[in-house]
Amino acid sequence: MPAQSLNTDAFVLLKRPPKEAFQTLTVFSAEHGALTVLQRVAKKSANAAAPLDLFDEASLLLESSNQARTWFVKEARVLARPSGIARHYESLQLASQLTALIARNPVHEDGRAAVATLLRTALSAFAHGVRPDAVFFKSLYCFARDEGYPVKQQWLATLPSELRSEAAHLLRTPLAGLEPVEPNRPESEILRRRLTDYLRAHTEILFD
Repeated sequence: MPAQSLNTDAFVLLKRPPKEAFQTLTVFSAEHGALTVLQRVAKKSANAAAPLDLFDEASLLLESSNQARTWFVKEARVLARPSGIARHYESLQLASQLTALIARNPVHEDGRAAVATLLRTALSAFAHGVRPDAVFFKSLYCFARDEGYPVKQQWLATLPSELRSEAAHLLRTPLAGLEPVEPNRPESEILRRRLTDYLRAHTEILFD
């Protein structure tokens, strides 16, 4: 059976240590959703694919010989590398949690473009020093909302007034308009925990 080929732009959600000259990646494509990808990393040459890193957005040429269960990177061109994420521990931690969450939860084809936009916006904000607690909270809320869960009606509306006011402020303020990196505010930590607890209890979103 001839090998299948695929051209797509994708985000690196998970990266595992190299094994037998290949690193295993989970990537997310707006057209195809989550894909398992193997990239050769041992040999360096002018024709070798650029080594991909966690959080990269890349243009990929992939090939599969097992009916698209696993794809091999034939060519890779990095479109965006949000390296600033690694400058702050909390940004790195929460960005990793966000990409792992998306890797863990299948996204229907109708919602993949919205998730790709969310990833591009959130990873850029993490990299540029926007409050990581706010970025993660907004991203989690939007992901659940776009997956069809009534977070506004069943979660946001039931919060105490002070928390509801803080949540509304974070949700209506564009990421670029939020404060830079700073120690977590108690309210945002409470919101993140409450939203996570609600989604664990009332939705099919998988966290671990």
